Amino acid sequence: MDISLQIKSLLNEAELYRAQGLFPEAKDKYHAASAMIHKIDKLKNKDSLLKAISVKIQSLEKKTEKVETGPTSPELSEKGQNLIKSLFGENDLQKAVALAKFGQFERAITELEALLKDDVYRVDAGKNIIRCKMAIASVDDAIDQYHQWLSGDLFTGHQLESIRAYLQPIIDRKGIDKSLPVPVSERDEINAADSGGIEFSMPEPEEEILDITSIGITFTSGTFKGKMVEFDVNFQSGGMLSLIISKNDKTLIDELKNGDSLDDIQFYSPIAMFKGTAVVANKTQINSGPKQGDFCLDLKIKST
Repeated sequence: MDISLQIKSLLNEAELYRAQGLFPEAKDKYHAASAMIHKIDKLKNKDSLLKAISVKIQSLEKKTEKVETGPTSPELSEKGQNLIKSLFGENDLQKAVALAKFGQFERAITELEALLKDDVYRVDAGKNIIRCKMAIASVDDAIDQYHQWLSGDLFTGHQLESIRAYLQPIIDRKGIDKSLPVPVSERDEINAADSGGIEFSMPEPEEEILDITSIGITFTSGTFKGKMVEFDVNFQSGGMLSLIISKNDKTLIDELKNGDSLDDIQFYSPIAMFKGTAVVANKTQINSGPKQGDFCLDLKIKST
C-alpha cells in the first residue's frame, strides 16, 4: 500500500476509535501515523500535519485522564430516573432536561435524541444535547456533534445556524481557535436559483427568549455583597436557567434560598449583553452521576 494511503488509513482508524471512546487505541494509531510522517522528508505540509496530530493526542490524553480519575458515583436506577422525569417536567423537553440537571446525562441524551424527530422541539433538543456533551466530556465532543449534524439532513440550515450561533461564542470564550462552518440555508439556495445567482434572504423572526450562555450575579446582600460572580448556564428551558455549581464553590450559593430575588444580573447571549432580574426557583444537590455532590441552581428570569 502507498505510504500516503497507509497514513490516511491510520488516521481514519484513529478517528473511529476516538468516536467510540477507545482513547488508548486511538492514541496508538495517531502515534503510528506520526512516526510514518516523520520519515517523509519532502512532505510539504509535514509540520502542520504533525502539529494537528499532536493536538489530537493531547486531547485524548486529557480525556483518558478524565475517565481514569473521574468520580465513580453510581447512576440512578431506571425507576429513579423516571421519577425525576415525572416530578420535574411538564413536557417531553423539560423531562429530558430535568434528567440532565440531576446528572443523568446519558439518559438525557437518549431522550433528547428522540425529540430531534419533532420539528417543534428539534432546535432546543439539539442545543441541550450540545450542553450535555460539554457537561460529560468536552467542548470538542460538542463540536464533533455539530459537524455530524452539519453533514446530515435532519436539521434545516436555519435550525442548524441557531445551534451554531449558540455554540460558537462558548468556543471563543474558552479560547479555542475553531470556527464552526456556517450552514447553507435551503431557502438561500432557492432564492439564489430564482434570482439568477444573486443570493438574498428574508430575516428570520426573533425568538421570544434569547439563548443565555452565562450570567453575572452581583450579590446585594450577605457574605458576597457587592461582588459579581459569573456562572456558565448549563441548561435552559425558555426563561428557566439551570446552573451546575461545583461543590467547591458551595459557599457562593449557600445563602441563596428558593424564592430569593436577584435584582442585579448581567445576562450574556451570543448576540447581546443586557441586565435583568431573576428569582431562585430551586436549589438542589446532585446525588448521583458524574456531577455527584455539585449543586443545580434554577433561576427564573423575571425581566430583562
